[in-house]
Amino acid sequence: MLRFLDVVLAVIGLIAATPVMLILLVLGFFDTGSPIFTQVRVGRHQQPFKLVKFRTMRQGTESVATHLLDPAAVTPLGAVMRRTKLDELPQLLNVLKGEMSMVGPRPCLFSQQELILVREARGVFRVRPGITGLAQVQGIDMSAPELLAATDARMLERLGVPAYFGYIFKTLAGSGHSDRIRG
Repeated sequence: MLRFLDVVLAVIGLIAATPVMLILLVLGFFDTGSPIFTQVRVGRHQQPFKLVKFRTMRQGTESVATHLLDPAAVTPLGAVMRRTKLDELPQLLNVLKGEMSMVGPRPCLFSQQELILVREARGVFRVRPGITGLAQVQGIDMSAPELLAATDARMLERLGVPAYFGYIFKTLAGSGHSDRIRG
């Protein structure tokens, strides 16, 4: 049932967001010269997939966990997109392809070994990673691997249709934040 909802919501989201995405593409060309960003992330069953986002950082920024980056790497447009979560819109394509869900644990990098180990121990990789979830609406990011994995596991234990829509609504209403850059 949740996969069906993922597909329906991703299609509706892509149709509704197309004008905004086109504007962000054009602005992104002026901002960074390359508005789309892809990065290999850890997916379901720890399989790699290419996550698609709007670029919020300058080209050539090191590919590490966000909380380890220099805040100066974020462009002015990128700061707005991160704050409003518009940088996540292209991930609707990942949802359509079956690589992600609308709701699930945020996909991490393969270099985040501590997080991978604790998520593996808690069975988090049995599901598709998501655009949003309990950790995101509570403002928990990848800088706290144990807490994040525990929160992901708690979310998965209770994830049904009401919770699914609850996390999406809370995200659209502005709960949580994007991964913090601490520098």
